Amino acid sequence: MIQGAGSNVGKSMIVAGLCRVFARRGLTVRPFKPQNMSNNAAVTSDGGEIGRAQALQALACGTAAHTDMNPVLLKPESDVGAQVIVQGKRFATLKARDYAKAKPELLSKTLESFHRLAKTAELIVIEGAGSPAEINLRSGDIANMGFAEAAAIPVILVGDIDRGGVIAQIVGTHCVLPDCDRDRIKAFMINKFRGDVSLFDDGMTEITDRTDWTPLGVLPWFADAWQLPAEDVMDITSTSRSGDVLKVVVPKLSRIANFDDLDPLAIEPGVSVEIIEPGRPLPSDADLVLIPGSKSTIGDLAFFRAQGWDVDLYGHVRRGGHVLGICGGYQMLGHTISDPDGIEGAKGSVQGLGLLNVETTMAPKKHLADVKGVHLKSGAAVTGYEIHIGTTDGPDTESAWLQIDGKVAGAASNNGKIQGCYIHGLFTSDDFRRTYLEQLGGTSQISDYGASVDAALDALADHLEVHLDIEKIFDLAEDVKNS
Repeated sequence: MIQGAGSNVGKSMIVAGLCRVFARRGLTVRPFKPQNMSNNAAVTSDGGEIGRAQALQALACGTAAHTDMNPVLLKPESDVGAQVIVQGKRFATLKARDYAKAKPELLSKTLESFHRLAKTAELIVIEGAGSPAEINLRSGDIANMGFAEAAAIPVILVGDIDRGGVIAQIVGTHCVLPDCDRDRIKAFMINKFRGDVSLFDDGMTEITDRTDWTPLGVLPWFADAWQLPAEDVMDITSTSRSGDVLKVVVPKLSRIANFDDLDPLAIEPGVSVEIIEPGRPLPSDADLVLIPGSKSTIGDLAFFRAQGWDVDLYGHVRRGGHVLGICGGYQMLGHTISDPDGIEGAKGSVQGLGLLNVETTMAPKKHLADVKGVHLKSGAAVTGYEIHIGTTDGPDTESAWLQIDGKVAGAASNNGKIQGCYIHGLFTSDDFRRTYLEQLGGTSQISDYGASVDAALDALADHLEVHLDIEKIFDLAEDVKNS
């Protein structure tokens, strides 16, 4: 189990890299994360949803994503509450205190999924969440040491040297943990080092002497990380490229969700993707404003207006700019959003941005599906997934621009410059991405997005093979097998 001395130390990427390392050695490998908190989800082969990081890790293993790989997924809906997904399906929407009461039941579910997954694999690489040093959360824990103890799993601790204070991160974790948890950590590694790694030799010695944990190595900064799908929207590097490029701007909604639509665009050399932070205006020189998905569409519509982005968007449209709304962004573009059952909060209806002649009605049942079809204008093949509540209908759906699973889908304005749909992952389809960018006046230079991700995973595995003691990591797993 890979745990972090803090959040965002690179656990997800290290797990993906280790999965690819061991899969290339001929082992049947599976990823696992007991509890994830993310609004960036993936649809699985068994019809549920898990964190997108685990879907990438499954890809690194060469297998399809399955709900058992991430049995508990928390999708924040407000500052105090989250939708709880258990084994791929909605369990409840809970506030933090109520979630704590549900943890014993959820631990049982995580162990159930783990043991079921173990029957399909020779090796499981597990990712923790946050840090085990958050000892105030230890009681009832299912994300880090609580799960590791229940499943009798050894732990490797990762520190992030890029943030500074990495010796304190790791030695401090050793100091605050109770003996039983401290003893479960068998080794440590350092991530995100810039420069000559030998300069940290004395640091590794200090940590080893103070913790008695086995050092596994220092990982230099992995420069190709930007080519892999991002779990956090701010991990998508906002690019500002000179020359003749298309500029795509994306407002960072407060509950932004399933923004993997941006990943293929972000690696295109001829495209500049800019994430617009709250408080900043939408740039007036954008070619495309892409409004992404949201875990709370009505709340994020109010948030969008509070930033003044609605005024910026109307100006963009007047200048002849293009707009694409995906999922929640699509719903916002219509005339109204109705929530008669109070699924997202208070019952009622709100005015949308009014750029598409459609209306949306929220409904309790979530639609989850992998889909495929074509772009009607070009005939380019499209694959993707749907993960949303609500239905959208109105006159502009007669100008549908996609055909998905044999049915027309999406909506467009009369001039075709404003479009919306429920399909995530559109831009992973190479022919569609090329056609779409050409319609905006640009070009696609990535001929095979899937191959580029696969190559980046291989590069990541090579990176780990060079800088980490892989045999010691494997020995830890062997010790579990033989115990």
